[in-house]
Amino acid sequence: MRLLLALILALCAGPLAVQAQTPADAFFAGLTRLCGQTFTGTVVEGDPVADAAMRQARLTMTVAACSADEIRIPFRVGADPSRTWVITRLPGDRLRLKHDHRHPDGAEDEVSQYGGDTTGPGAPDLQSFPADAYSIALFNRTGRAASNTNVWSLGLTPKVFTYELARPGRLFRVAFDLTAPAPAP
Repeated sequence: MRLLLALILALCAGPLAVQAQTPADAFFAGLTRLCGQTFTGTVVEGDPVADAAMRQARLTMTVAACSADEIRIPFRVGADPSRTWVITRLPGDRLRLKHDHRHPDGAEDEVSQYGGDTTGPGAPDLQSFPADAYSIALFNRTGRAASNTNVWSLGLTPKVFTYELARPGRLFRVAFDLTAPAPAP
């Protein structure tokens, strides 16, 4: 009788069991938990000359706007608020990263909306985004063909958020301390 009862309960529990989160869902949920908070960062990898200004500036990210399908993260370099990372959910357990660049008057910069989509499931703590066709065309049109092989990665642990740009001959990474939220800029 106990065996029969256990079998019935097991069969009934199957359809009611909660589906496990995909790595993209877990990553997105982790970012969502940071919504409304600001964090400071430092350049931890980069070119000493090309990235000198960023190394000297106060770097902040604010997980500013979160919906079920999109997270917007303004990234400030000193007083410059022109950059926003936009992470969007896509069908098929994928994510998209775009870089929204704006002028002080709110007009979109010529070099904006570049980025890419994840090509695999990634991990709950790391998602990578190779340059998409739109970005490659934009980079070619604006004389930035070296960026055609860009791969951006976002990392998320309980203590650190990282933004990385990598391509042959170029590695740039900023790490943000998630243990000490900062005042909004």
